[in-house]
Amino acid sequence: MTSDKIVTAAMLAIGDELLSGRTKDKNIGHLADMLTLKGIDLKEVRIVADDEAAIVAALNGLRPHYTHVFTSGGIGPTHDDITADAVSRAFGVACIHDPQAMALLGAMYERRGMEFSEARQRMARMPEGARHIPNSVSTAPGFSIGNVHVMAGVPQVFQAMLDALLPQLESGVVVKSRTVRSPFGEGDIGSPLGAVQKAHPLTNIGSYPKFDGKSFSTDLVIRGRDEALIEAAEADVRAMIEAIAATKAGG
Repeated sequence: MTSDKIVTAAMLAIGDELLSGRTKDKNIGHLADMLTLKGIDLKEVRIVADDEAAIVAALNGLRPHYTHVFTSGGIGPTHDDITADAVSRAFGVACIHDPQAMALLGAMYERRGMEFSEARQRMARMPEGARHIPNSVSTAPGFSIGNVHVMAGVPQVFQAMLDALLPQLESGVVVKSRTVRSPFGEGDIGSPLGAVQKAHPLTNIGSYPKFDGKSFSTDLVIRGRDEALIEAAEADVRAMIEAIAATKAGG
C-alpha cells in the first residue's frame, strides 16, 4: 500500500565481526536500494557490537524517530546471538521459544535427519507477541515487533527475509532522480551550486566528482518527489553550467 506521506527508516547492523572488519557488510547497501524502490527513506544507519545494553540503547534511540527500524545479525544458534534478548528487553516483554517457530524448525531438522538441539532451538527465540518474517532460505524466521523488523546477518537470508517483509509495509511517494553531467570540478561549481540548491529547497542536489586521469568533472544528481520541481531545478543547474562555461570561455 502506498501513501502520500514520507515514510522513513533506520538500520541497526549488529555484530562484533562488522566492527573488527572480519565481515564486510553487504546488507546496508541492499536495504538502501530496496527501500528506495519502495519509497521509504533510509535516514540513519548504526553499527553496534554484540552487547545487549548497546543494542537496547540503539533500538530505543532509533524507534521513536522513524517509521521503521530494520536490524541485521545476531539471531543465530550461538551464545553471542543475543538480538532476540535485546529486542525483548527494549520492548519490555519476555523472550520465548515461539511455538510456531519451534514447529517449523523441528519439522525442518526432522526432514534432514538432524538433531533439533538446544543450540538450534535458540533460533526459535523471539519477543512474546512478535510477528514472523518468513525465511525461504534456511527456515528460521526473523520477526517484527512494533516498528522493529529483525532479520539475519547472512546476506542471502537477509535478502530473502526482506523480500517477504517489504510487501507488507506501507510505502511512501517514490523519490525520482535526474542526472546532469558537469564538465567542471567541484571547485568551480561549489558556490553557484549552493545558490541553486537554496533556490530549490524541496529537491536535493548531490554532487559526485569524477577524475579521468586528466581532468575533473562532476555528476549532479537532482532528487525529489515532484517532477515539476525536479525539472525546475534541472533547468537552473544547466543554466549554471552554461554560465560557468561562458565565464571560462571569456577568459
